[in-house]
Amino acid sequence: MKGFDPKFVDFPDYIIGITREIWEDRGIATLHQYYGDDIVVRSPASVVIGNQNVIGATMATLAEFPDRELLGEDVIWCGTPEEGMLSSHRIISTATHARDGVYGKATGKRLRYRILADCHAIDNQINDEWLIRDQGAIVRQMGWDPKEYAAGLIEREGGPEACVKPLTPHTDQPGPYKGKGNDNAWGARYADLLSGMMGADMRRIESEYDRAVQCEYPGGLTGHGWGAVDSFWMGLRAAFPNAAFTVEHVIGREDEMMCPRAAVRWSLWGKHEGWGAFGVPTGAEVYVLGISHADFGAVISGQPKVRREFTLFDETAVWKQILLQTGA
Repeated sequence: MKGFDPKFVDFPDYIIGITREIWEDRGIATLHQYYGDDIVVRSPASVVIGNQNVIGATMATLAEFPDRELLGEDVIWCGTPEEGMLSSHRIISTATHARDGVYGKATGKRLRYRILADCHAIDNQINDEWLIRDQGAIVRQMGWDPKEYAAGLIEREGGPEACVKPLTPHTDQPGPYKGKGNDNAWGARYADLLSGMMGADMRRIESEYDRAVQCEYPGGLTGHGWGAVDSFWMGLRAAFPNAAFTVEHVIGREDEMMCPRAAVRWSLWGKHEGWGAFGVPTGAEVYVLGISHADFGAVISGQPKVRREFTLFDETAVWKQILLQTGA
């Protein structure tokens, strides 16, 4: 890989390798090497600019969760070393809440949660990132409800005026990556499927998903079958029935020894004006950043369908936006 450290055999090795080096091997100082000075890191909870702020947040997390592991499940990527590459990678993280920190007094709770992140890298450095942790799973394992946690977070951060503002089109900051992905057929197919469901065509679930599909959704939820898929996507869309659904980035890949896969980064931007995944409609204007991965396969010859789906958004960031506008 031109411009990258030769110890990495390919881009997935780079992404998984530096993740382990930074977090598990305690090579936090390597962030000076692997992250750009002016990197933009967007999460649903906030926008962080600058490598020094990333280093501070990394150290705070490791202080609170000293045994944290990050297990790389997949890296779905596009681009070239010369022009830059975008990885959409999926991680299972395990950690013990061993010390006091952002999540309050140490509880000793053992956590397991998923992360999806899109990272742009060129010349051995990441300079643009979209990061989603399953905060719903984290806080539930701590014994909290996501809405309750969001309310407490607003209070701990100094109240509605002083608290950290979640990511929205108003708070987002531009980064160097301007790409939209690649033109692989699997990515296009999955993006079209998500757009169809968000356009209220739920019939596509039975035609596009395998009947035994495994699905992994926010809150650490695992489901199987068409009903689980319908329940999740229907619940989300019903809560924001008129929100604009936008496909932000699309990657499809076919790699040796791997099934065809797709990664789609998407957003919902509009009012909470329906009964669905977020309860009583409030009219609050909400931005939902989501990332979805899909694995395709054909159990019956000639009928490739979605066999596994992984989708994340941050429930606590949605509730924080609702509470900041309603005061409830």
